[in-house]
Amino acid sequence: MIGEFELDNIYNMDCLVGMKKGYQFEFENIATELFRVMKKGGVVVWVVGDKIKNGDRSLTSFKQCIFFQEVGFNVHDVMIYQKKNTPFMRSNAYTNCYEFMFIFSKGKPNTFNPLKTKTVRQGMEKLVFNKKADGVNKKVLGELKEEKTLTNIWDYAVGLGGSTNDKIAFQHTAIFPEKLAHDHILSWSNEGDIVFDPMCGSGTTCKMARINNRRYFMEISEEYTELAKKRVGLLNNQLFL
Repeated sequence: MIGEFELDNIYNMDCLVGMKKGYQFEFENIATELFRVMKKGGVVVWVVGDKIKNGDRSLTSFKQCIFFQEVGFNVHDVMIYQKKNTPFMRSNAYTNCYEFMFIFSKGKPNTFNPLKTKTVRQGMEKLVFNKKADGVNKKVLGELKEEKTLTNIWDYAVGLGGSTNDKIAFQHTAIFPEKLAHDHILSWSNEGDIVFDPMCGSGTTCKMARINNRRYFMEISEEYTELAKKRVGLLNNQLFL
């Protein structure tokens, strides 16, 4: 239990009502409440894109990031979510294919489990060190690791088969890839930790939290409550990732 809330459940209520005890996106109040309820060392992953109207970007991402910092969060990292197959085309600018993923922390993050990728070369070889202005390459025997930590630019396919195989998820108008939620949950939490999504939409975060043995609770607008619960309910009959 978290106060009066039961874990591993989805609540149909305004997230501001839920964090303090008509669905509107009151961003400033949400950011302030997130800082209040967040334990020291906790992490918020904030995924946001900019609206483009009449050729002008809203810069919503930067404005929101600065506000999070002003209420007390550290801007631990600025990551990019790149869409492999974005449908959004512009006639007089390059194709927009990304959103920001801001990593906000209340103090130093308690948990970081870096995701790894295989390196091209492994083993011992001569490595350049202490190169100075004379351009002379000095080399010393060193070890190339088999794995290295991912960069902070992550790319995912979107749409059916990319974001998810759950056709019912697309009853929601704006879902993000399950693997995006999966990768952040693994990165910033451990098994048994609590994952809170104040705006869980079609229930993607909830579903990935359950798959990865994290506890969860979250609010959602009435329109999508049953959709999120159905997606979680399908877990016993599907394979993921």
